[in-house]
Amino acid sequence: MIALWKYHKIPVLFFIASCILYLWFAYNITRLQTTQLLILYIALFAFAYNIIKTSGFNFRLLVIFSILVRFLFLFAIPNLSQDFYRFIWDGQMILSGLNPYLSTPDFQMELGILTNFPNQVELHNGMGSLSASHFTNYPPINQLCFVLANLFPGKSILSSVIGLRLIIIAADIGTLYFGKKLLERLKLPSNRIFWYILNPFIIIELTGNLHFEGVMIFFLVWSLYILHSGQWKWAAVILACSISVKLIPLMLLPLFFGYFKKGGQFNNIANKFKEPAIIDELSKPKVIINNLLKLIAFYAIVGLTSILLFMPFFSMEFVTNYTKTVGLWFGNFEFNASIYYLSRAIGYAITGYNEIAIIGKILPVISILIILGFSFFKQNDSISKLISSMLLVLTLYLFLSTTVHPWYIATLVFFSVFTNYKYPLVWSLVIALSYLAYSNTENSENLWIIALEYTIVFSVFVWEVFLKKSQLNTLASN
Repeated sequence: MIALWKYHKIPVLFFIASCILYLWFAYNITRLQTTQLLILYIALFAFAYNIIKTSGFNFRLLVIFSILVRFLFLFAIPNLSQDFYRFIWDGQMILSGLNPYLSTPDFQMELGILTNFPNQVELHNGMGSLSASHFTNYPPINQLCFVLANLFPGKSILSSVIGLRLIIIAADIGTLYFGKKLLERLKLPSNRIFWYILNPFIIIELTGNLHFEGVMIFFLVWSLYILHSGQWKWAAVILACSISVKLIPLMLLPLFFGYFKKGGQFNNIANKFKEPAIIDELSKPKVIINNLLKLIAFYAIVGLTSILLFMPFFSMEFVTNYTKTVGLWFGNFEFNASIYYLSRAIGYAITGYNEIAIIGKILPVISILIILGFSFFKQNDSISKLISSMLLVLTLYLFLSTTVHPWYIATLVFFSVFTNYKYPLVWSLVIALSYLAYSNTENSENLWIIALEYTIVFSVFVWEVFLKKSQLNTLASN
């Protein structure tokens, strides 16, 4: 302890200051206190930056800081999101022998109070009318996490919250482990992982507010790590687990086309053992066809594993409810959007009405075309290039989305540590502005605030993705 203080006094002081602010954030702030929220948020980012920089990227020290700071939230009820009430509700439904996909909380409440369903009324009231009136859209492994959390000793809502939080903390530790190993495999500095793990946005939104993007990211990085090792069959199984936490990785599946077509996993093995003959073989049409057959098998394993994970809940009513609910979440709700809000304004000017029904169908088509473009016309023949494409595809998808809750960008922050793009880190800071919507009783958004957020994000994005690269190419040609 003395040596720690002697050699790392400055980062320790920043860490202690951060702990005080995190404790205040976790146990004293509500999303209605937007001024305090923003001040604490900005201060935590400044402290995190200084912790990482002044520590000299001491890996062991930063690991300790990363884990300790998460446990500060252990006994806190989430204060920026009420989604956790629905998580606990779904877990209790399963433990009561009921299928959470077949009834809404409102309908279940109309049937009466169940004796083996702790805190049923409190959970229903806490989740809000929007969640209570819709069927659940959380995939099966996410549901398993909800069940496990409800098995944590105790019958209170807090005991279930602690269970949820321990699962998410464990997932973050797993992401730290596999993220470090993948960075090393890609010949990148392993300390980059702390721009994700120690990012206040990640700590607050995942550990604090109990969003399961962290568990999805854990399975995703695990899958990418073993894919890089050439174990594509197991990579497919783990990727299916990621999809079964959150559906977002589904849209990334087409990007694997370029990786398998060029034999990316065999290139990695060939380079590792320095066998030029193996690399030469990759250029032969027979090997390319063989790799495409592996791609088909990869997709088949992902699909079959996903279906098997859904099977315990399967029925035609489940299919109807689930697809309807997913469609509603992606096409009927509006929050913190960018291009969609611009399109909506144009629609109002032309027709005088909110044209979400039309725009909400056009923008997904554009997203699909972007995904296909990145899949077939971009060289995704290495894990590094594959992750870069995943980052850009998911970014453009969110730019076109009608709803962008803060925790949606967690995956962008994670992907950014494997690239030279910093705009996701900038976005993770300015997205706190979206919480200003809760500063009034109507929870209405100030479009000038949204414009400020996206002006900053778009400016950095355009600079890094287009202008910076163009400038570098110009300098190289001169």
